Amino acid sequence: MRASRYSQRDGVGENRLVMHAGIFAKTFPRATVEAALDGVVAHGIRSVQFNMSCAGMPSMPDEIPAETCSRIRQACVDRRISMAAVSGTFNVIHPDTRQRAEGMRRLDVLASACASLGTCIITLSTGTRDPENMWKRHAENASAEAWNDLISSMEQAVEIAERWNVVLAFEPEFSNVVDTARKARQLLDEVRSPRLWVVLDGANLFHAGDLSRMHSILDEAVDLLGDVIVLAHAKDLAQDGDAGHEAAGMGLLDYDHYLGSLLRIGYSGPLILHSLSEQQVPGSLVFLQRKIDAALRASGAPAE
Repeated sequence: MRASRYSQRDGVGENRLVMHAGIFAKTFPRATVEAALDGVVAHGIRSVQFNMSCAGMPSMPDEIPAETCSRIRQACVDRRISMAAVSGTFNVIHPDTRQRAEGMRRLDVLASACASLGTCIITLSTGTRDPENMWKRHAENASAEAWNDLISSMEQAVEIAERWNVVLAFEPEFSNVVDTARKARQLLDEVRSPRLWVVLDGANLFHAGDLSRMHSILDEAVDLLGDVIVLAHAKDLAQDGDAGHEAAGMGLLDYDHYLGSLLRIGYSGPLILHSLSEQQVPGSLVFLQRKIDAALRASGAPAE
């Protein structure tokens, strides 16, 4: 049996039990991690998906000094910010096996730091065969070889997660091997690890010609994955296909249905804004909060 979908604690040790807005911390590029988090707090946001680049390091560092972890953790606590997750994305099926191995080594480094950072969730992608761009679709992504490499990589990744007592959350993404909710369910069923969970981003699920079936595709995603959704993203899409790169409220995603579907399966964590500039944050945040409030009212759930 899996634990509750969202069991993270905020920066002062209290559970957040209501759907609420969060954001990628790297939306605020600053010279220091403290300044980046000040940018988050200035907008009244209290949950972040963290990226080690906010601390002046690569997203997947070669090493993470203990003092860096302490500084990041203290910066979050001082600002009452919850680190909902930390980004651990690398190309898990890169055609160069040496690059895969190096990514896995760095995942181990990141996982070893999570307890000190104050999070237990690392986000992942399921990779692409494109050797240059981790977010570019490739014809060989649908091959049996790519799937077998994905299974092998995820089995290695969950061993790391077990060693460091963290969970991994991968995202169904149009450009990656797992590009539908059904493939996400297949991956979970084949790997069969309580350390493997899902990030759901409603804007990433639509292939060419799918927009007319938006509601059914969103419903299928939460029905198939509702027991393993540990984090949700909030952005938008301009059209079907590889188009989910717009700020929330600036595209075609039916947020009323998206949020209603998440509430229907009991999701009570953050909705992490991303794919937006710092200048777009106020407008997207107002939009998202309005949609959250409306969804909570419609569901009868208490407001935050």
